[in-house]
Amino acid sequence: MPLFWKPYKSEITQFIDEMKAKRPTLEAEQRAGRGLLWDRPQDREDATEFKAARVPQQPYVYQTRGH
Repeated sequence: MPLFWKPYKSEITQFIDEMKAKRPTLEAEQRAGRGLLWDRPQDREDATEFKAARVPQQPYVYQTRGH
């Protein structure tokens, strides 16, 4: 290992590190935003209705059905 070796950091990593240093609450804000959109309780009744209403897919999707 060379004497003046320093580990490489990409520009993107440097940018993210700077942003986190400027706004220490950034990760908590991201988690709160994710909670609003994705982390929601699931309704089992709705899930069973969606599963029952599924239509099976044809083997070849783009082929029209011949009568």
